Amino acid sequence: MKNEKEKYMRSALRLAKKAENLDEVPVGAVIVKDGKILAKGWNRRQTKQNPLEHAEVMAIQSACRKLKSWRLEGCDLYVTLEPCPMCSGAIIQSRIEHVYFGAFDPKGGAVASVVSLFDLPQWNHHPMWEGGILEDECSMILKQFFKRKRELKKQEKRALKLRSNNN
Repeated sequence: MKNEKEKYMRSALRLAKKAENLDEVPVGAVIVKDGKILAKGWNRRQTKQNPLEHAEVMAIQSACRKLKSWRLEGCDLYVTLEPCPMCSGAIIQSRIEHVYFGAFDPKGGAVASVVSLFDLPQWNHHPMWEGGILEDECSMILKQFFKRKRELKKQEKRALKLRSNNN
């Protein structure tokens, strides 16, 4: 089972790299049903200028279209980063059975890190979850992305300061 989880997480990581190539926060997701990848998603908030364009939501929408149902019973979600509150709500509403994620998100994770939405007793559906699958790889792609962003911002500030000093 470990190898299977890693196989699907590697597919999600490839989608995270696709997001990164678009200068998006590198998060990727796949939905698996009956041992096959049913749907894929990657972050596209910047590209589409839409806050709903998270990897998980994109994958859920695609899976719903393919199954012609909003109920994704019997489906598992693999995502490189712990889902946020919006995505956790979509996961609960779509009835996904299992959620497997790579990196924990101490600032926005809504499965275990900040809040545990899946565990609230009021819901009528409680997805099972497991975090930390290929955690180092999933964390590293995010850390490197944000490090590059910070470095670029510093370079832009220096260039702006040089231009203002030369004027």
